[in-house]
Amino acid sequence: MYLMDYHHHTNHSFDSKAIMEDVCIKAIDKQIKEICFTEHFSVNPLAPTYGHMNFEKYLKDINDCKEKFQDYLTIRAGIELCEPHLLMDKYNKTLKPLNLDFILGSIHNINNQKLRLVLKEHHQNAYQLYFEELYKMVSVADIDVIAHLDLMKRYAYKEYGNYQLDEHQEIIVHILQKAIERNIGIEINTSGLSWEFNTPLPSIDIIKLYKDLGGEILTIGSDSHKADSVGANLRTAYEMAKECGFNYIYSFEKREATPIKLCR
Repeated sequence: MYLMDYHHHTNHSFDSKAIMEDVCIKAIDKQIKEICFTEHFSVNPLAPTYGHMNFEKYLKDINDCKEKFQDYLTIRAGIELCEPHLLMDKYNKTLKPLNLDFILGSIHNINNQKLRLVLKEHHQNAYQLYFEELYKMVSVADIDVIAHLDLMKRYAYKEYGNYQLDEHQEIIVHILQKAIERNIGIEINTSGLSWEFNTPLPSIDIIKLYKDLGGEILTIGSDSHKADSVGANLRTAYEMAKECGFNYIYSFEKREATPIKLCR
C-alpha cells in the first residue's frame, strides 16, 4: 500500500515544536511513502497564526529534507490557510510566487474570534455558525482541500456532544456541492480518532455524503504536531476511505491532483 500523510505541522507553525527532519524519519519508520507539510498561515493580524511563518526558511528546510531522504520519501511543500476567503488579495500576493504543492483551507476563527469563544457566546448554535463560515470559504477561496471539515466538534463535544448530521444537513450538502463544483477535495483527518469523540474529522457520515454527491478528491492526514503522531491511525483512515466507496487517494504536486489507487 502506498501510504500518504498530507497534514503535518512543525516548528514553522505557531503551535508545534516538531523538527521537520524528525517528522521525515518517523514517516519512513512507519512505511509512509509520501508526506506533505502544511504549516499554519494567516495574513490577518488578528489571527494567532499571523506573523509566524518564514517562507524562506520553511522552503529551505523542505529542500534539505528532500535531498536527505530522496531515496525513501516523497516530500511536498504545502500550507494550511486560516480563513482564506478573507483578505484574498493578500494571500494571493504572498503565496503565488512560492509555487507550493498543496493548499489546505480551514476555519479556526469566526469574526476574528477563536472557535472556543464563538462556542462560549453562541452555545450549540456555534455548529451552524461554523458551517456557514465554511460555506463562505469554499465558495471563493483558492484552496485544494478543506481541512478537518467539522472541526467545531473538537471544542463543542465535551459540553454539547457531537452534532447530528440531519440538524445541519442542508448547509453541509451546500458545502460539499460547492466543493465538488469548484474541484476542491476534503480530507480524512485522523486526529479526531485520538480525541474522546473517537471519530475522524469529518465524521464518516460526511465522508460518505461527499462520495454520494459525486466527490472524488480525498486526502488523508494525521494533523501531526509532534513527530510521534506522524501517521497516527493512517491505515484505519485508508480502510474508512474504502468503506465509503473511494477507489483513490490523491497526491498533489504544484497543486495538480493525481489519483493514487487504493489497494483492496
